[in-house]
Amino acid sequence: MKVLLAGGAGYIGAHTAVALLDAGHEVVLLDNLGNTSAVVEQRIEQITGKKAPLVVGDAADDEIVEGAFTAHGPFDAIIHFAAHKAVGESTQKPLDYYANNLDSTFALLRVGLANGIRSFVFSSTGTVYSDPADLPFTEDATRNLVELSNPYSKTKLMNEVVLQDVQSVNTEVSITSLRYFNPVGAHESGLIGEDPQGIPNNLMPFVARVAVGRLEKIGIFGDDYDTPDGTGQRDYIHVVDLAEGHVAALEKAQPGFAVYNLGTGQPVSVLELIASFEKAIGRELPKEFQPRRPGDLAATYCDPAKAERELGWKARLTIDDMTRDVWNWQQKNPGGYEG
Repeated sequence: MKVLLAGGAGYIGAHTAVALLDAGHEVVLLDNLGNTSAVVEQRIEQITGKKAPLVVGDAADDEIVEGAFTAHGPFDAIIHFAAHKAVGESTQKPLDYYANNLDSTFALLRVGLANGIRSFVFSSTGTVYSDPADLPFTEDATRNLVELSNPYSKTKLMNEVVLQDVQSVNTEVSITSLRYFNPVGAHESGLIGEDPQGIPNNLMPFVARVAVGRLEKIGIFGDDYDTPDGTGQRDYIHVVDLAEGHVAALEKAQPGFAVYNLGTGQPVSVLELIASFEKAIGRELPKEFQPRRPGDLAATYCDPAKAERELGWKARLTIDDMTRDVWNWQQKNPGGYEG
């Protein structure tokens, strides 16, 4: 297949590009480079020995998307990674999140369907589940828009509604929503990894920057959750496993609308993640307990059985693999891509 990756130069997009190329597919990247670097195009080629051309532009702009089809199409499929993704930031910039995260979907669907795509894969999130009592979350767990705590999660659930409605009148098209849990890790080469602009909103890149001295100490938000060590638990998944989940979703796609959780099903606490990272680097890191953040839950983790059953996909890498690969990436790129 020939696949357009919207947001393809970003963290998950770049790893998915590698996985697709390794599986024999063709890839074109579309990215506005707002949270990544053009260097990614060359890094992907270094890893795979294959080219993934980069189109620089906004996936929410129909003309930009149409230009990618004109220059590099036709495409069999689109994978949509082109969303703003920080939960905390979304509570401060709700309009930015609603505009980008919905408009990018509309533009990609309008242009893609007009140009005959057969598959559309959407980057969704495990934070669409609204009732913590449903743990572990299955794909049928409660999703109530009003009860979601942040605009980021709401945009993802809104997108799923849109996608299901669009597929119902484009019955020959496959639309798949992949609900990620917490992607971390990096490619084993150390050539691509997570490089957020500014101070990271997510735990793993924050820990990595403390380890290389770019940040002073790790803030641990809350030590009184109802978990074994009092810190929040999350379902961390290696980004390489996640990328392979996208390949499986494309290769097994059938006309219709389908949803899959992509996670390990194993919750890991904040303190457990930090301890694993400290083991990888061989020393303790400075850390400080701080008040809980608004909107954070005690635990989120999934039941990934449906993806294994229907896609033949299962996460295989551990939290120690994840922290080892992040440290390898951070050591080789202490200042990120531009550094």
